[in-house]
Amino acid sequence: MASIQFLLNNTLPSASDLRHSFSGLSGSSNGGRAIACVKVGVQAPGSGDSGKMGFRGASKEVMEAEGRVMVGTYARAPVVISHGEGCKLYDAEGREYLDMTAGIAVNALGHGDPDWLKAVVEQANTLTHVSNMFYSIPQVELAERLVSCSFADRVFFSNSGTEANEAAIKFARKFQRFLHPDQKQLATEFISFSNSFHGRTMGSLALTSKENYRSPFEPVMPGVTFLEYGNIHAARELIQSGKVAAVFVEPIQGEGGIYSATKEFLQSLRSACDDAGSLLVFDEVQCGLGRTGYLWAHESYGIFPDIMTLAKPLAGGLPIGAVLVTERVASAIKYGDHGSTFAGGPLVCKVAVAVLDKISKPTFLDSVSKKGQYFKELLVQKLGGNPHVREVRGLGLIVGIELDVPASPLVDACRNSGLLILTAGKGNVIRIVPPLIISEEELELAAEILLKCLPVLDKTKSK
Repeated sequence: MASIQFLLNNTLPSASDLRHSFSGLSGSSNGGRAIACVKVGVQAPGSGDSGKMGFRGASKEVMEAEGRVMVGTYARAPVVISHGEGCKLYDAEGREYLDMTAGIAVNALGHGDPDWLKAVVEQANTLTHVSNMFYSIPQVELAERLVSCSFADRVFFSNSGTEANEAAIKFARKFQRFLHPDQKQLATEFISFSNSFHGRTMGSLALTSKENYRSPFEPVMPGVTFLEYGNIHAARELIQSGKVAAVFVEPIQGEGGIYSATKEFLQSLRSACDDAGSLLVFDEVQCGLGRTGYLWAHESYGIFPDIMTLAKPLAGGLPIGAVLVTERVASAIKYGDHGSTFAGGPLVCKVAVAVLDKISKPTFLDSVSKKGQYFKELLVQKLGGNPHVREVRGLGLIVGIELDVPASPLVDACRNSGLLILTAGKGNVIRIVPPLIISEEELELAAEILLKCLPVLDKTKSK
């Protein structure tokens, strides 16, 4: 335990240190640009030990302590992350990793962005939390910005993506009751789709397609029908039944395997919902906020929802969720219909304003689009000839590499070589969601490490 305390004491700066460091930040020579890693080379962990991860000192003790005191809900990678800068992460022993996970598509501006940190420090020194019993300036500022750059007229804040989807469920049910106050048989059911992921709380879980996520906690919320993602006929037929309060769909599925909807599919959902009086909910928790090269993923289709849920990158690493709605939906929601103690607090909203201001710039979004296209072409060029690689897909910097074998051995090999990546789908898809500030040189390095590690799949049985 002593070494853990030593690690913490030598990693975290004091508040006074932070105040001193950022007292003159606004005039710094970087012009407010996001940090990008200057050093592109990654020091591979375990150099000289045949690629095996060796633990010593603080890491081993931290992992052992976690096993004693934490509920065992996470199958963690055997790495203790100590600190980060730009697109690099470092473990407790100082080993360096190129981060292509961004905290599962959260750290859009990477690690240690100066404008992000400035917003944190300044707001923490001003006001952190007051609850929603009172008005606060950063909350209103963030809501105004979200409304001004989206289809929405109003915003509800939550603390996470799953909470945002829970609110959307309640809003959809309340909307139907508000619209038809005298109707005995209200539209209360929901449509979700194969390979969907909407969260782990009970309502959002009921909308999540993976049975192994739901079955240990059944009965979950009833009234959800799962349809094949992209099946226009089945969706239209069920929506026309008049029983559906809302349709939940991800324009690009992240957890499900990086599958993109077609324009025809989303347009058919929009038309069917309009005809039947159902609401269309776009879950952009993972694919929204610049990840695709568009501020909102649905902008690439030119089709707009009644409700959109957001979370992951909105505050660049601090917990926040948001539900964006039209005035028509908002008119159904009254005082006391929903709420949260922590949601929309001054600290997280001030930071989210700083993040949104950077991400929403056309030049920033254009760079994401260009880098994403370059990276996909690079992956196809380098990996496309490998018999285990079935497809490279995605939009912007949400990229999937589908394999014919489980992806975990490749994830492990890449980690041991200094590259952090994720899995998705049924475990056979590599999910790549790096910080949006990543450079082309870092993308090239990631592709090289993937290519070097691919032979590990030859030892893996096909799915």
